[in-house]
Amino acid sequence: MEAPKVARESPYSFDVEVGKTHSWCRCGYGAKQPFRDGSHKAASFGPLAHTPEKSGKALYCGCKATGNPPLGDGTRKKL
Repeated sequence: MEAPKVARESPYSFDVEVGKTHSWCRCGYGAKQPFRDGSHKAASFGPLAHTPEKSGKALYCGCKATGNPPLGDGTRKKL
């Protein structure tokens, strides 16, 4: 299985709204990181839908190694 590309070693910070769904890019190849843009079509890297439960800042993982996808959890610091 192909490993995802590290798009960035730090998370992406975005303002999110409750109930608005975002498609997080799992592969790391998309040009519109951290969100999906269709750059990578492999089945193992389908996007992950994320619908926040509250509005505010969300930190989307940039390294693609998070244990809490799609949100960053500090995993990159341990690698």
